[in-house]
Amino acid sequence: QVQLVESGGGEVQTGDSLRLSCTASLPGDILSVNAMSWHRQILLGNQRALVASWYSGDFTDVADSVKGRITIARGDVENSVVLQMDNLKSEDTAEYFCAIDITHESCLRKVYWGQGVQVTVSS
Repeated sequence: QVQLVESGGGEVQTGDSLRLSCTASLPGDILSVNAMSWHRQILLGNQRALVASWYSGDFTDVADSVKGRITIARGDVENSVVLQMDNLKSEDTAEYFCAIDITHESCLRKVYWGQGVQVTVSS
């Protein structure tokens, strides 16, 4: 069973930094981890927007809207990623979700989601 554990959310002031971590626990039938990513959702029911992605091969990509303030990197723990958010703005307030893109040994490729962590930026 795939499980994602997210941490690091909270309430901060404008201009502050936050570091979100996501660690995946994976079953034994995994062929490959293709990518891990962070998404955010501003309001319940709204579509989640991609913030940043880490791809196998150690490539990363960050949404244009947050470039220069937010970075993603592989974590120290296997199957983990860290989202570093600096110079936070009120518009960064959202629920942040971690996702992992996996290919199982059955060749089934699937994306799994974490429960989400709240980030609130106050002015």
